[in-house]
Amino acid sequence: MVTQKNQPFVLEEATIASIHSAFRSGELTAVQLVSMYLQRIEAFDQQGPKLNAVITLNPHILAEAEQLDKQWQASGMTGPLHGIPVLLKDNVNTTALATTAGSLSLKNFYPPADAFIVNKLRTAGALILAKVNLHEFAIWGESVSSMLGQTVNPYDLSRTPGGSSGGTGTALAANYGVLGVGTDTVNSVRSPASANSVVGLRPTLGLISRTGIIPYSYTQDTAGPMARTVEDTARMLNCLTGYDLCDPVTKQSEEHIEPDYTQFLHINGLEKKKIGVLRSFWGGNEIHLEVNSICEAALQSLQDLGASLVELNLELKAEDVLSASVHLMELDSHLSGYLANPLNQMPVHSLTQILESGAFHPSIESNLREALSLRFQTAAYQERLNQQARLRKILASVMEDYQLDALVFPHQKRLVAPIGKQQLERNGTLAAVTGFPSLVVPAGFSAPTQSSPIGVPVGIEFVALPWQEGLLLQIGYAFEQGTRHRKEPPFAPALSSFNY
Repeated sequence: MVTQKNQPFVLEEATIASIHSAFRSGELTAVQLVSMYLQRIEAFDQQGPKLNAVITLNPHILAEAEQLDKQWQASGMTGPLHGIPVLLKDNVNTTALATTAGSLSLKNFYPPADAFIVNKLRTAGALILAKVNLHEFAIWGESVSSMLGQTVNPYDLSRTPGGSSGGTGTALAANYGVLGVGTDTVNSVRSPASANSVVGLRPTLGLISRTGIIPYSYTQDTAGPMARTVEDTARMLNCLTGYDLCDPVTKQSEEHIEPDYTQFLHINGLEKKKIGVLRSFWGGNEIHLEVNSICEAALQSLQDLGASLVELNLELKAEDVLSASVHLMELDSHLSGYLANPLNQMPVHSLTQILESGAFHPSIESNLREALSLRFQTAAYQERLNQQARLRKILASVMEDYQLDALVFPHQKRLVAPIGKQQLERNGTLAAVTGFPSLVVPAGFSAPTQSSPIGVPVGIEFVALPWQEGLLLQIGYAFEQGTRHRKEPPFAPALSSFNY
């Protein structure tokens, strides 16, 4: 891992390390840091480019930052994320901020308890700066909701930011905060990471608790860390893992959790790595050419950085993998069960009530109605679970046969969708239905256009065997450091150069 030397603090692209260095030097306080992020949100979210990412700002954030500054002066750092502002997807429960899942049906709902991971973040010293937009109830991939409307991509204001964690992706890209939490049922951490030139990790199912997160599909749901750098992603992951009695799936993670995921961050981390290129996940038509070109260059970079590539011609299509997903089959049972649980004190108690209320965005109506028409625990449902098990065996066998460290492919076969269109041809389903860990890192940009002055971001995805998050971070870090593809968005520059 590369350590940062003391340099004058710059807010844009700030990292945990640069912030803590500025704290130690006396150049910066948590109150000053939070104030600067609030200024950026004020300048860019509902004015200027109107990125429309923030649903709710923490009204107590400056007082909480001031308390951390006092603790710093009295006894030093309170934890590894001391004073670090975090952006939470608004399906993660917070008692002090409303949790709406982006839906007017939950407007002004204050949960009775913080989510397990929110408690973990607070214990680590983090500051919850804001709740950010998502595709309502995390149901689709464009990040539009009845609470806030459409979140905008800061690299191209005519495009979506991916989703469903698009508010997190946009806000991180635009430097509204340092770290972000997304959730991922099919693509939803990695899609906005790809579309916003940030890093997104979908961990092995069970590494991170889901307690206090409004569910979609417990078979596939997980939270995941998002950040502008792989190092900050690793630092955040350190603070999110842990066994949770209320989420039994986390029990299996106990013997697999690493004490410090930053130990894997080596500049030469790609040397002697063997990576399988999953060609069946690449597009073959004209609309795919730009993404293919960017990802071909990424493959060359992997080789230049010491990895060896194995071409895999498996008859495994992303569309076929999607047919193994149970997310819509579980939506009614799992979300309605959560809404109906009296311990959660929800204002609506079923999908049917949400539909009857009319307090939701039209983009999710067809999904809600389809979910209500699907039967849970049927032969068709069991066959999908069996298909998931077969896919796990196939991937494990391929990786063992070829002695692979990871698989690689474009996260999305085409550029992120324009506003008003649906996301198409995303490849995140493979990790989602197998439960295997997956990492998306910036791979480059499309050609500049009038609407995207530096191009549209494209992310490349790596998938590894269960509990190999450290290996994925090692691969991603070496690729990131060797390519430096991340760029600040043109529509959210440094405030000193902001001019509309």
